[in-house]
Amino acid sequence: MSSIITGEAVVLELRPASFGARALGLMLDVLVHVLLLFGLLILLSVAAPDMDEAAGRAMVLSSVVLCLVVVPVAVETLSRGRSLGKLATGLRIVRDDGGSIRFRHALIRGLIGFLEIYATFGGLAIAVALFNDKSKRLGDVVAGSYSLRQRVPAERKILPYTPPQLQAWVGIADIGRVPDGTARRASQFIQQAFRMAPESRTRLAGALANELAAHVAPPPPPGTTPEDYLHAVLCERRNRDLERLRRAEHRSATVGARLNRLPFTR
Repeated sequence: MSSIITGEAVVLELRPASFGARALGLMLDVLVHVLLLFGLLILLSVAAPDMDEAAGRAMVLSSVVLCLVVVPVAVETLSRGRSLGKLATGLRIVRDDGGSIRFRHALIRGLIGFLEIYATFGGLAIAVALFNDKSKRLGDVVAGSYSLRQRVPAERKILPYTPPQLQAWVGIADIGRVPDGTARRASQFIQQAFRMAPESRTRLAGALANELAAHVAPPPPPGTTPEDYLHAVLCERRNRDLERLRRAEHRSATVGARLNRLPFTR
């Protein structure tokens, strides 16, 4: 996974496509282009059976360029990096900065793609992609693009909860002064904890609990584990924020109703 920082200081997590996904999408695209070429050649042979040899070679060459270069470039340009193979595999070609590709990028990919995919039967594309961390083929390296995974499985959302043994304590705890940054790091830990090694999980939970403890009073009951502490504090903080929002909405609705009952004066 790679990170892109936008001009608004927002971090975007982008997932480059794996070599297998890229290979599958490429094979589907090649199959479509080759079938299109064969269909066009058959149509030409039926439409002009008496064509002389020189004209025939010119038409064959034109058909090859059209189906294997012009069509892929046009499709990627108009669809901003999508093709039938990429649609089927959930991929999209983007620039190295995460933006949509333009005609220039599609043209470079198409011209070099003819060499590395068709002229070398895919050998050059495979050789380059295997030694690139984003599975880029030569056309991507020159164009400054790569293949991005768009269909990413949704991760399960883990909500903080209050353990039963901490409900009485957290109900009277002062947690209103917890900084947003500290709460955000603790929330991210809860979402990622199940992926961590036990030692790292325990160490990070303890560090975050100590950071929260500087803003929460009184201390939790003896024997409280760091993870239970994090869950309880974040859950209660969320519930109190929701309650404040509900009270604010109720006050606004009440004031609005009173104003509507006031008589209009001229």
